[in-house]
Amino acid sequence: MNKNVTKRFQYITKQMNYSGALLVREGRQPSIKLSSGYRNRSEELPNEVNTRFGIASGCKLFTAIAICQLIQLGKLSFHDDIQDYLDIELPWTNGITVHHLLTHTSGVPDYFDEEVMGDFEELWEENPMYQFRQLCDFIPLFQQQPMKMQPGERFHYNNTGYILLGLIVEKVTGTSFTQYIEEHIFKKAHMYHSGYFSFDSLPSQTALGYIDEPDGTWRTNMYSLPIRGGADGGAFITVDDMERLWDALMNYELLNADYTKKLLTPHVHENENSFYGYGIWIEKSRESIRKYHLMGYDPGVNFHSAYYPDNAITFVACSNTSNGSFHLMKELENNLRLKQLH
Repeated sequence: MNKNVTKRFQYITKQMNYSGALLVREGRQPSIKLSSGYRNRSEELPNEVNTRFGIASGCKLFTAIAICQLIQLGKLSFHDDIQDYLDIELPWTNGITVHHLLTHTSGVPDYFDEEVMGDFEELWEENPMYQFRQLCDFIPLFQQQPMKMQPGERFHYNNTGYILLGLIVEKVTGTSFTQYIEEHIFKKAHMYHSGYFSFDSLPSQTALGYIDEPDGTWRTNMYSLPIRGGADGGAFITVDDMERLWDALMNYELLNADYTKKLLTPHVHENENSFYGYGIWIEKSRESIRKYHLMGYDPGVNFHSAYYPDNAITFVACSNTSNGSFHLMKELENNLRLKQLH
């Protein structure tokens, strides 16, 4: 990797007061790894490259991989009606398929609808966040709400759909969703520092998320998110573990070649050059794939990770504040356009 690129990232992270960790690798060359800011501001404990960070919706990919693994094993199919796998009373499941849920085209009511609700924290004003430890705890938030649209009508980003996918994983496997992910994805990809950790029992080297207020004060996001993540978001990873996930996925260690291709297919058009596969954003340039992309936004969490197939470049940026990682990804892409990586 070009030394000038490393220096540029060092300069940018300093100018931004970036709080988090960054990894960039081109092919089999040594990675750029940087960290800055504090994982614990009160104790002035610094972020490091082995710090664990929350990635919010970035882990929808894990849920999609789990579903594809079970389909590969013949335990369900993309076109199965979801009511065949759910033991809960839902008035609107008929005609909704697994494919609909994976591609955000199901039309199910979203417990956090970004077209209606501007801030994730609003949810917890009436629903104590400390009660949300399992997927089933989310059901009352959407169970009696009306459908957003007809199944297959259009793309509409939807967290409820991924909660339902997680419940399907639990029904089919007879184990908890988080146990399945840790056993069949994290272990297979050698992601030994990643997990779905509760805010009240975080392991060592885990970054607290910080919300910076306009008046210069700050607070942690402990009361702004569910106490434990699940199928729609909330896992913690290190930048090295995320790199291992990309490697395992692209080398068919998590799914065979056919099902990896299905997961990475642009199934639905979101806007302009942006498409969605199964749990993953896909950006096209004409007819070719420019990048596969994951993102996660929560109060005190900002995550972007991408794989650029033409250059075999892996990018991971995890921040324990609400912004910054997207800017670093754009900096990388500017360098790619200027051909400064070679």
